[in-house]
Amino acid sequence: MASVLNISAYLFTRLSDREALRPVLRARAEALGLKGTIILAEEGINLFLAGVAEPVRTFVDELRADVRFAALTPKESWSAEQPFGRLLVKLKREIIRMDHPTIRPEAERAPAVEPATLQRWLDQGHDDSGREIVLLDTRNTFEVDYGTFTGAVDWRIERFTQFPDAAATHRDDLAGKTVVSFCTGGIRCEKAAIYLRDAGVDALQLEGGILGYFEKVGGDHWSGECFVFDEREALTPTLEPRTFA
Repeated sequence: MASVLNISAYLFTRLSDREALRPVLRARAEALGLKGTIILAEEGINLFLAGVAEPVRTFVDELRADVRFAALTPKESWSAEQPFGRLLVKLKREIIRMDHPTIRPEAERAPAVEPATLQRWLDQGHDDSGREIVLLDTRNTFEVDYGTFTGAVDWRIERFTQFPDAAATHRDDLAGKTVVSFCTGGIRCEKAAIYLRDAGVDALQLEGGILGYFEKVGGDHWSGECFVFDEREALTPTLEPRTFA
């Protein structure tokens, strides 16, 4: 029986006190018996946590009490066992490294498309303006190989810091099209969409990422599974851990 609640969440929000915040969040999570990883950077927070449902949700409620985290929206899934071996709270320069300090999602987001809208666009073969849709997978190659949207563009990058160079190489291929960038939970595709828009590409981000799409829509137009960074390895479109023969 799946009794362990797993959450993933991120939020771009300016944190000037991350050093002081680190021991506070660690103490809260430890007291609630949670395991996983919390990443704090000046640009925001990224977390993957698991535990008994009520303590996990209590942690989120306490986090949201801080106005800077009020908009945090975790994505939930379940597992039979704890997928993390320990609790880590890390300080990093970026919550997802891109090495482009001018890209600041905490200041202004790129426009987003909701999962149900994307599903409708894919069903009809174009967006509401009749333009061709390009689904751009912003994840690393090994993640893409677990599964992706049917027909998605994959630039075979090995790490996200390679995305800007790949975007410059392929920019002309995206001209005149509606580009929807996507990733596991939304964090990489949010930065990617901002970068592309700054380069003159009409780019949107998929709200909630792949896991948000699975939650709201399911596996329509998806092929395979979605890699996740814990011991479950990958999730199916029903948000269940992959099974092995």
